[in-house]
Amino acid sequence: MGNFTLGRYIPLDSPVHRMDPRAKIGAMLIMLVAIFFPAGWLGYAIIFAVACVMILTAKLSFKFIWKSMKPMLFMMCFLLIINCLVLKTGTPLFSIGSFTVYSDAIFQTLYIVVRLLLMIMITTCLTATTKPLDMTLGIEDLLKPFERIHVPAHEIAMLISIALRFIPDLIDETQRIMKAQESRGVDLKEGKLKERIMAILSLIVPLFVSAFQRAEDLANAMEARGYAPGEQRTRYKVLKMAGRDYILLFGATAVLACMIFLAYFA
Repeated sequence: MGNFTLGRYIPLDSPVHRMDPRAKIGAMLIMLVAIFFPAGWLGYAIIFAVACVMILTAKLSFKFIWKSMKPMLFMMCFLLIINCLVLKTGTPLFSIGSFTVYSDAIFQTLYIVVRLLLMIMITTCLTATTKPLDMTLGIEDLLKPFERIHVPAHEIAMLISIALRFIPDLIDETQRIMKAQESRGVDLKEGKLKERIMAILSLIVPLFVSAFQRAEDLANAMEARGYAPGEQRTRYKVLKMAGRDYILLFGATAVLACMIFLAYFA
């Protein structure tokens, strides 16, 4: 649980931190689209290099990025097992008794794992370098054109921002409850299936109670400050795009164009 870093803002002074949130969100979406083009290992290497440059420019540590990936290792192992059981095409690599593992199962899993890791790197870089308030303003501005078709841009931006903001808090609350339950003799790691289910229930119930309490406190605080959804609001901070923001968007677009070229013309 403590390794979950998605949604945690790291207050540093870097060029990426000072960029416009709209540019960072737009660049992230462009990069995520680029990841899904079948550009091969060369394409993934280019995206990985660009992501590493952004992480270094943002002054983030690769240890921090790795922490955001560790919770996904179980799912990656699960994908490998499923692909080995399902995919029976390609070159036979080795056999365990009557069970044979084929090359397509390994390569298909590697493709999925690499894509997931690249997505986590990019999204973690965004959330670690963008304040929750700036994220809200950026998402709201990007959704502004859709208000003409009655899409509630501000409400959607507020929901996304609150969700990202409280993910780390809920993870910390889960750790606190786990330690409290373990101190009372609840074994969350060992025991029979029924005992482990009951132990998990003893964790989930207080977590839900705490989450609803946080939601009620937040709602009361917003109401006390005069927050009214749908009303016209003024801003203390006005977002303005600078030259470095356009360079970031141009770079992300260039990566996308490179992936399209590698996928269909190389």
